[in-house]
Amino acid sequence: MALKEFIAGLPKVELHLHIEGTLEPDLKFKLAKRNGIELKHKTEQEVRDSYSFTDLPSFLEAYYEGMNVLQTSEDFYELAIEYFRRAAKQNVRYVEVFFDPQAHTARGVSFHDVISGLRRAQLEADQNLGVSSQLIMCFLRDFQAEFAMATLLESLPYKEWIVGVGLDSDENGNPPEKFTQVFERARAEGYLLTMHCDVDIPGSIEHIRQVLEDIRVDRIDHGTNIVENPELVQYVVKHRIGLTSCPISNTWVSDTSKVELLVELDKQGVLITVNSDDPAYFGGYIGECFERVAEDSDEVDEAMLTRLAKNAIEVSWAPQGIKNRLREEIDKYVK
Repeated sequence: MALKEFIAGLPKVELHLHIEGTLEPDLKFKLAKRNGIELKHKTEQEVRDSYSFTDLPSFLEAYYEGMNVLQTSEDFYELAIEYFRRAAKQNVRYVEVFFDPQAHTARGVSFHDVISGLRRAQLEADQNLGVSSQLIMCFLRDFQAEFAMATLLESLPYKEWIVGVGLDSDENGNPPEKFTQVFERARAEGYLLTMHCDVDIPGSIEHIRQVLEDIRVDRIDHGTNIVENPELVQYVVKHRIGLTSCPISNTWVSDTSKVELLVELDKQGVLITVNSDDPAYFGGYIGECFERVAEDSDEVDEAMLTRLAKNAIEVSWAPQGIKNRLREEIDKYVK
């Protein structure tokens, strides 16, 4: 079986997916029209042509501009259900979905409208598409820690709908330690913890050290620069802390897909996973991301792809029953 065919049928788990990053141009125009918003681009192709990111800040500029069309609970429902439909076609069985409430509440959209729309899509996807999911609430690191704390408190009435918290947006000048107290409070409230440690940013190893030793996260998003520090690599191996690599998005904000680092970390026993990040902006959902892994290294085979898929199950925050079912599905498929 060719690797592309094998990947297409492989049951998948996605752990690094920003729901706002799944806003495709056609839906952007639909929501803009419904909400009376004039866009600076006139066609879907013009929108796609404008995606010429060279680094994280240039991507974030387009990313936040796109969010302006998201105004109501119905908008967030449509955004999420469109993603779940695409995910189901790529044999995604379980997803942990990032959402950025501050990017919306700062525009005057209520927290309730954001999360109620997402929740409705989750329930529909579980019932009708066979895709289970949980929500991870991310804080924007280029805002103040006080705003993050206020958002954390605002989330508490919805705790049953949120499995954990994360930290994303522009990492430059915004180290993890800035949010130490926020994440301490989140842990006390029962949330699991993850943080972005983006590829090739200044001070990346120190940021990874902070999230592991000081904040004690349960998982790291991106984080492949850890390969530069053997002691930290051994730490994540010993403590079974997973990394969520995003090979296609890496090519937009760095010099390569970092698949060579993914392969090296896999050899060292790191629980590294494959994810799509912001697929509408970077041009590839999780299936294409697995294909990129296979294309960029001659060392990748069916056994490694299967291991990457199982890594995602292990380091996910899914209930044990779902984990067991997913492992059985993969084993059955491979056989």
